Amino acid sequence: MHIAIAQINCTVGDITGNAAKILAAVKQAQQAGAALVITPELALSGYPPADLLLRETFCQFCQDALTKLAEAIGDITLIVGHPGFEEDELYNAASVIRNGEIQHTYHKRILNKSPFFNETYYFDAGTKPYLFELEGIKFGIDICADFWLGHLPADVDSSSLDILLVLNASAYHIKKQVSRYQTTHQFIKHTGIPVIHTNLIGGQDELVFDGASFVMNGQGELTHQLEEFAETIELIEIQDKQPVKGKLTPAQPSIASIYQALCLGVRDYVQKNAFPGVLLGLSGGVDSALALAIAVDALGADQIKTVMMPSQYTADMSQEDANEMAELLGVKHIECSIEPLFDLYLKKIAKDFQISLDPADSNTMPENIQARIRGTLLMALSNYTGAMVLTTGNKSEMAVGYCTLYGDMAGGFAVLKDVSKTLVYQLCEYRNQIQPVIPERIIRRAPSAELRLNQTDQDNLPAYEILDGIIEAYVEKNLTPAEIIALHYDAADVAKVIQLIHKNEYKRRQSPPGIRITHCDFGTTWRYPIASHYKTWATTVAE
Repeated sequence: MHIAIAQINCTVGDITGNAAKILAAVKQAQQAGAALVITPELALSGYPPADLLLRETFCQFCQDALTKLAEAIGDITLIVGHPGFEEDELYNAASVIRNGEIQHTYHKRILNKSPFFNETYYFDAGTKPYLFELEGIKFGIDICADFWLGHLPADVDSSSLDILLVLNASAYHIKKQVSRYQTTHQFIKHTGIPVIHTNLIGGQDELVFDGASFVMNGQGELTHQLEEFAETIELIEIQDKQPVKGKLTPAQPSIASIYQALCLGVRDYVQKNAFPGVLLGLSGGVDSALALAIAVDALGADQIKTVMMPSQYTADMSQEDANEMAELLGVKHIECSIEPLFDLYLKKIAKDFQISLDPADSNTMPENIQARIRGTLLMALSNYTGAMVLTTGNKSEMAVGYCTLYGDMAGGFAVLKDVSKTLVYQLCEYRNQIQPVIPERIIRRAPSAELRLNQTDQDNLPAYEILDGIIEAYVEKNLTPAEIIALHYDAADVAKVIQLIHKNEYKRRQSPPGIRITHCDFGTTWRYPIASHYKTWATTVAE
């Protein structure tokens, strides 16, 4: 017997397109000799459909498409994920289809409560497991959290189940595949039941689904490992109720997976939203350099336009490096000095608001004006061309507010929103190993916003390896200030960074969406009030 894993990229709301993609996968699998095809969770509607589920017409459209899909399925069994209605209740469902009929519909029993899925808000929970037999093999079905958050239910005798099929829409973050392996090993250790995982791929707003579907036999051995971030239809041979070893795509370094996740996130965000291309402010700094490399790899140079907007504080090397990188990648590059506009703003402010501006003053208003002039120019070009502006700020800056509202934060998508500054450098080094496209001077020079004379980022922030360590400990690992200090960080640095994180919540709320790559990002998993008197850092120094 052969089972086909349909690792496909479905688009939320494109019900007709998703149905066509599922049907194409079924035909390909049937031609290859498969008896059973498994699709990802909610493949018909796309995942996560969120508030679309609150619209009755959307759910009815899904039901109608499911009926038409079933009519097109002949002598092969398809398991398709979809929203399912039954007795005025809505379920995250999977239907078993064969010979033009829906033979059974299983309802997901354990609903994901995480902030970015929040399935309990939309779906009712199923109550019954489901087993079906095909060619003498007894299969069970789980949908994502059924498996990852639950176990084989007490009312199912594991001896009556030969293979478990798991339909997933499991989003990517760093080391996610390791945790998937561990959970599957634990399940098999206790049950001896082989598991076939089918996972969604593609970018959906701030989430990236990596695919990486896999199969383990009853001994917990990996028999199949599909590619990450790629659509594929893979056949699994079953003999004596066990999967036979087949395609094992080698694991790639974590840095390569991160880079591919960022590329896929950009590609699908731009293409699924039908933007004709993207614009990017190229500063000669490391963040915009990485953002440009990702954009070109995701979309192609012909869909990218870069704009260099120097002021009197911009170093010659910044302009030279920006020009060099644009040439290396073959993108259209425009240079537009903001110095005349900046001078005009300062004169207007000084005259009309009676404000005396001393160049030696530490007030950040002139710095922010430069950022906002650049943001305005990019957005004007975006309005004129229809191209979307990619912002280039990283997670370290977003955490502590080292960014300007309506300035460098202006844009439609934040490609590096969940990428720390130290990881930015690692990704630049990785990309240059493939092909040198980022000038070495960009990577080696001290980072600077170049908004005043002789400025560096470390004028106001701890060294990035210290800053990022504290941010990771507090945001991603949820450690207390005392626990972070115990990791040999300076108490004053810890207090300052945590205070800045919470103080700048209002900025992050106004930032564009960005790609999640860590366990806890500032878009999908971080939910803190803007106004709050609870100060986790208040006693840090004293401790």
